[in-house]
Amino acid sequence: MSTENSGSSIEIQNVSKIFGNTSQEALEAIKNKRVTKQEALEKYNSVIGVSDVSFDIRPGEIFCVMGLSGSGKSTLVRHINRLLEPTMGKILIDGQDVMALEKQDLQEFRNKKIGMVFQNFALMPHRSVIDNIAMPLEIRGINKNKRYGKANEILNIVELQGWGNKYAHELSGGMQQRVGLARALAADPEILLMDEPFSALDPLIRRQLQKEFIKLSKQLKKTTVFITHDLDEAVKVGHRIAIMRDGMVIQVGTPEEIVMNPEDDYVADFVKGISRLEVVKAKSIMRPVDEFIQKNGAIPKDAIKMNENDDLSSLIENSVAADKPIVICDKKGSELGVISQKELLISIIEGQDE
Repeated sequence: MSTENSGSSIEIQNVSKIFGNTSQEALEAIKNKRVTKQEALEKYNSVIGVSDVSFDIRPGEIFCVMGLSGSGKSTLVRHINRLLEPTMGKILIDGQDVMALEKQDLQEFRNKKIGMVFQNFALMPHRSVIDNIAMPLEIRGINKNKRYGKANEILNIVELQGWGNKYAHELSGGMQQRVGLARALAADPEILLMDEPFSALDPLIRRQLQKEFIKLSKQLKKTTVFITHDLDEAVKVGHRIAIMRDGMVIQVGTPEEIVMNPEDDYVADFVKGISRLEVVKAKSIMRPVDEFIQKNGAIPKDAIKMNENDDLSSLIENSVAADKPIVICDKKGSELGVISQKELLISIIEGQDE
């Protein structure tokens, strides 16, 4: 599949969405954080959907928005394609103010720039798989031969060769979601909005599709906003994660940053159950070379060398096999630090004790 449309940048600037009373008095109190979500409802009859959220999403990044039900994650993401209008704030895509688009420009923007994948698959039951996938191209007015050619190309990418003439009711849940993803990709959008795409699937199929999606994302390099209520999924899938609560973003960071340095007790409670083995990287637990030598003496000449981005699981496997400290290097092979078996053990224990 062509990857000519790589990802776009997204800027969320002080976005708030208030339902109900939006009087100046209510907005000022909410904007200045003088009231909680509950107080806003009781005092002003205002429901805070999103409260003063700001962050940037990089081109080609998988950015997970994670939160429990009612946290505001879906409300926030629906502003990106302007299914909702913010009460305050701006959303810029490649520097363009989405809120300034007129009706016709907005329709074109949605059709060409953004693809959506839904939790409930949202397939047309009266259409075959190939017709479901080709639908965005049909809306664009692409002729039948071209849109079917493109749809068949994407069928191969999502590993559904030979299923084009089947209907939704003939497919498993996992296969239906592959069709949903293929349809979103058909128009070659720069941005994918994925609203809990795997949450309706059983755990085994869910893990399989997560792996397939990660692999596909590396190939296509689409900017992806991935909504989930599952931190384990966010850690597995996302390059960075925004954790939301009561309409506010509590923390934005890489999976490693969030697991190693939770912003507050709320985030710390979430990361308790997350395994560090594939999240924590060597660069986060290594000791400077000089410091290691001063305390332990010279580094063995036959010490194993590993990369700064190797994860804890790989470090443990190699350390046990060699029974020696591990020298951590950058991409050029320059030595950055050293990790002893004791430090590896401490990293595991800290993760279990949190």
